[in-house]
Amino acid sequence: MIGRLAGTLLEKAPPTLIVDVHGIGYEVDVPMSTLYELPAVGQPVSLFAHLVVREDAQLLYGFGTRLEQRLFRELLKVSGVGARLALSILSGMSVESFLACVRDNDVAALVRVPGIGKKTAERLLVELRDRVAGFSAEVLPAGTAASAESAPGEARAQAEEALAALGYKTAEVRRLLDALPDEDQSVEQLIRAALRKAAG
Repeated sequence: MIGRLAGTLLEKAPPTLIVDVHGIGYEVDVPMSTLYELPAVGQPVSLFAHLVVREDAQLLYGFGTRLEQRLFRELLKVSGVGARLALSILSGMSVESFLACVRDNDVAALVRVPGIGKKTAERLLVELRDRVAGFSAEVLPAGTAASAESAPGEARAQAEEALAALGYKTAEVRRLLDALPDEDQSVEQLIRAALRKAAG
């Protein structure tokens, strides 16, 4: 099992990164919460990791904090929750917000995450209540957020791809992005604003 990955950030194409580790470029999918805290392309990066091995693929997932990694692994143990949905949950809300949902039995907040219906939300709350009770609220220090500048059209296109990868339908993605202020924003800023609007 790969538990940690450290190298140079070569590329950001949300939600996928390419991290160079001693000449080998690893493709890593990350939640938006991790994406926001990444350094600029070309800078050193360190991620907690989880490797999913399937018959047809080996998929690597990265996280900015150990707490995100731990929650991702707990989510995968829930019946009906795969890696893509677990990543979507971590992208749609912080670990602290998710733990608060579990504590408060807040189904309504969970069903706002793409791919989660009422039954799945209820299953998450029941199955994780005891398992996440002992989670520490302490989070490892995050890096300073920084991102390369993109042309407005390119940034929007990348944001659309990232939101679609998280499970949002094309029409919903366009509605969310069209509702944002008409000003230059980075890919990360567009995604963050769209997710905030979707959750609101």
